[in-house]
Order: sequence, then C-alpha cells, then structure tokens
Amino acid sequence: MRTELVSEPGDPLRPNEDFARLALTAKGQGGTLVLLDGVTPPPTDYGCRHSVAWFSSRLGHDLAELSVSEGDSPLVTVLSQAISRTAQTHAQTCDLSHPRTPQATVVLARWSTEAVEYLVLSDSALLFEGPDGVVTAVLDDRLSRLPRASLATAAIADSTVRNKEGGFWTAAADPAVAERAVTGIVPREKVRALAALTDGATRWVDTFRQGDWEDCFTFVRRKGAGALVDRVRELERADAEREFLGRSKTHDDASVVFAEL
Repeated sequence: MRTELVSEPGDPLRPNEDFARLALTAKGQGGTLVLLDGVTPPPTDYGCRHSVAWFSSRLGHDLAELSVSEGDSPLVTVLSQAISRTAQTHAQTCDLSHPRTPQATVVLARWSTEAVEYLVLSDSALLFEGPDGVVTAVLDDRLSRLPRASLATAAIADSTVRNKEGGFWTAAADPAVAERAVTGIVPREKVRALAALTDGATRWVDTFRQGDWEDCFTFVRRKGAGALVDRVRELERADAEREFLGRSKTHDDASVVFAEL
C-alpha cells in the first residue's frame, strides 16, 4: 500500500494552519484520513486567545482519535463529537459565538474491507479513483457558488454568508454544522486510491487551470504529492502580474494526502 502526506505552510515565518493525518490499521486493511484547512482570520480581534493553527491541530487530533474509537458511528457523528470536544477546551476563555472564532474546512475518509466512508465540509477536495481509472471529485461547492459581491469584505462574509443559511459552512464551535457536510459511502471495491487536498493545493485546478480533477489525481499518482505542491509554488511565483491569483494571497498553506488502497 502506497501512502503520501505533504503539508507546507504558505509562509515559512507563519504557523501552518492546515492539519493532515493518515492512519492505517495494523493489517493495513483499513484506515482513516483527516485533512483540515484553518480559516485565517482578519487582523482584528476574533474573540479567541488561541491561534487558528492551534484549533486545526486540536480538532484534527480529536477527529483522528474519534474516527477510530467511534468506528461504528457515522462520520457526521464523529465530526459533531470532535467539534464539541474541541469547543469545551476553550469555551471558558474564549468567545466562541464570535463569527470568526477559529474554524476550519474538513475532509474525512475512513475505509474498511467493505466500504469507504467520506465527509467533506467547505472548500477542500476529496478525490476517488475507481478500478477503471475514473476519478470522482467530492466537493462542497457552496462557497464557490456565492456571488463574489457577497464576499467583498470579511465583515460582510461573517455577517451574511459564513455559517448561515444560503451561505457556506465550516467547522467552528457549533457541532450541528456537521449535518451540513457532504457525505457518502462507496463500496471498497469501487475505490482503488484516494487523495485529499486543501485549497492551497487545489489551486493547480481551480486557480491555475493546469488540468481537471482527473489530471490532478494522475499528477499526484505519477509524480507525488510533494511535486504537486512544488508545481503550485512555481505557478504562484510566476504569476507576477496576478493574472490568475487576483487579490488572493500569493502563497497559501498547501496539503495533499494520498492513499492507494
């Protein structure tokens, strides 16, 4: 079984707000993949004494532990319990009702000899490759479907579309948000390999348009997860006129997890 995990900060002087974990069972017949992308807050007070990197790490470790210890529970339940557990660790010191309280996108996948379960919340991506080589992208595209005017400023995004009906959802302090995730179950024999990418890595597809999701998966399979991140960094540096990046930050935290089952 081949596995790869790469997680690189956008700025080496700042903490990596992504979290990536891949765990296999003792006999290699099952496993769990956890991938989070912390949402960078604006440079103002966001009601919490902890960093987004702290939150991503704490929630990520809770997800990794609960996905195994609660192996019979649906992933929605696992995410709900992990959010509650993480919230309890700082509810007494922080304002968890603040709209920009630390939060993250979530990708979860758990497989056994019978099935592959998955959960995606917000704009990270999960890719499945079938035995016929066909790649399926599991995406929560609610953020990308919003009118760009709705996201013109962080204040507007907080008050009108973040974790709101008609907007988009991230894992923060409310366990009920787990019900908003994109979920499903695929028979194990229908999945040959899978890959999860935070949006710093999906720029290869959705920002720089180097290919579609199948092309992206093929790139990771052939050249490796690290090569995909390296290529994204090359494209970011080359976009001096910001033809592709626009107002987005030049480099974002980028993580890729690959598992050949």
